[in-house]
Amino acid sequence: MAQVNVTINGRQYRMGCEDGQEEHVMTLAQEIDDRIEQLRGAHGEIGDQRLTVMAALTVADELAESAQRIRRLEEEIAGLQDARVISADRAQQAQAAIVTALNTAAERIEEITRQINQSVNNGPGVALG
Repeated sequence: MAQVNVTINGRQYRMGCEDGQEEHVMTLAQEIDDRIEQLRGAHGEIGDQRLTVMAALTVADELAESAQRIRRLEEEIAGLQDARVISADRAQQAQAAIVTALNTAAERIEEITRQINQSVNNGPGVALG
């Protein structure tokens, strides 16, 4: 397990993390430190502990909003997948109907050609088809 030193709100902390995650942990710590600085700028010196709690609450709020958005997007994806399945079924049905219509038309053309050939064979003329 790797260890990394981070500074949040002017204080150093030694944090353990998985090997290879050192940069990520340092980036997260910097984001928390930046939030605390923003809150300090907006609210003044209201106490280190209170600033840290406020920063944690803003992060938790963003996380909750992101989770809601993910749920909405997952629902939208599920709806789109359902629509895709329905659309594919409709396309398959339409294709089957077209095949049936073409086969029916071909049979009718063959029947008409047969009838024309019969009428031509019964009289003078040249056979068709």
